Amino acid sequence: MSFYPPKINEKFQRPQNVGKTKGANAVGTSASFVCGAFVRVYLRIELKTKKILDAKFNSNGCGFLIAAADVLTEKIVGERLVELHGLDKETLQANIERELEKFPAHRTHCLELCLEVLQAAFADFRAFQIEEFTGEKALICTCFGVSEETIENVIKENSLETIEEVTKICSAGGGCGSCQPLIQEILDIYQRES
Repeated sequence: MSFYPPKINEKFQRPQNVGKTKGANAVGTSASFVCGAFVRVYLRIELKTKKILDAKFNSNGCGFLIAAADVLTEKIVGERLVELHGLDKETLQANIERELEKFPAHRTHCLELCLEVLQAAFADFRAFQIEEFTGEKALICTCFGVSEETIENVIKENSLETIEEVTKICSAGGGCGSCQPLIQEILDIYQRES
């Protein structure tokens, strides 16, 4: 008889994504003060398309944490960063719980830890993007490495009026969302000038 619910136990006993990703260009680590567990995620993200090619994790946590990390890494492989919709916590949590069933209230910190570590990995990738950026104009969207010049050109060439239109064409603003106010400023300037 297992200590864990059947779906959690299955993932705990046979996780598919444990280990390190070869060629990882994004690594995130987080830990919980609630239970003392840690989880580390390794991602390999294609630089041009920002598609997650591989995802692995390591953890010393309980079955709930390992199952959640395994499902999360499984779900994000093949996704482009823009498709993750700024890492909406509720959506990602719902995806994990849809696969594993709802977590008990005293185990929700396991879900939160997995989401934190994924955000840490994406922050690491953004830092990598900033280091790699070379250009005359400011880097506006660090998630996708999109410069001010690129955004200005996309707006002018396509007569764009909304952030969503800019995101659809060049992905800027589709990651964490922190650059959206800057994109709106560029749109406002273009609209005043035209």
